[in-house]
Amino acid sequence: MLFEDTYKTIEKRTQGYFKDRGSKFYAFAYPVTTEEEIKTILQELRKEYHDARHHCYAYILGFDKSAYRMNDDGEPSGTSGKPIYGQLLSHDLTNTLVVVIRYFGGTKLGIPGLINAYKTATKDALSKNNIITKTVNDVYEIHFEYTDMNNVMKIIKEEKIALISNDYQMDCKIVFSVRKNNTNRVYEKFKKIKGLKIKFLHTE
Repeated sequence: MLFEDTYKTIEKRTQGYFKDRGSKFYAFAYPVTTEEEIKTILQELRKEYHDARHHCYAYILGFDKSAYRMNDDGEPSGTSGKPIYGQLLSHDLTNTLVVVIRYFGGTKLGIPGLINAYKTATKDALSKNNIITKTVNDVYEIHFEYTDMNNVMKIIKEEKIALISNDYQMDCKIVFSVRKNNTNRVYEKFKKIKGLKIKFLHTE
């Protein structure tokens, strides 16, 4: 069976909103790929909405959803980060961050009220986005003699390989990206070129 080499994420930044008994919940959804990126977004939102009571969030990263986090930021445990995370799961998303910023309206909402507010604000932000399907790709680097250029380019054309960078000197170097389920076939084709060196870099 082939490895599941696609995943779903969101296309752009969108904003959602929910209000309950005076409390306002502003939700922001972002496509993200690294924890550094998430850290920067959180810092920017804290600066911009510095007067808000809570900045709660959840994210999922990686094509295999291997990295995730939920943060209640002072709200009762499980009432904010978890319902945000639940919405990411129910939309089958990864590489996605949702931050919900709350301005307290003076009336306590109780546990069910909070869960509903964070869930609904998140849902609103995601509903305004486009969910897109991306492929999981392996990135490789190849080194070869200039005289093998035609053979290399033939494979690249046949397999519709995406080039990331290239350097055509006497000793040529190409960094390329190939869909994971096609990796073995492409690898074997390149290995048939005498003297060509192929090195796996990472999966994205």
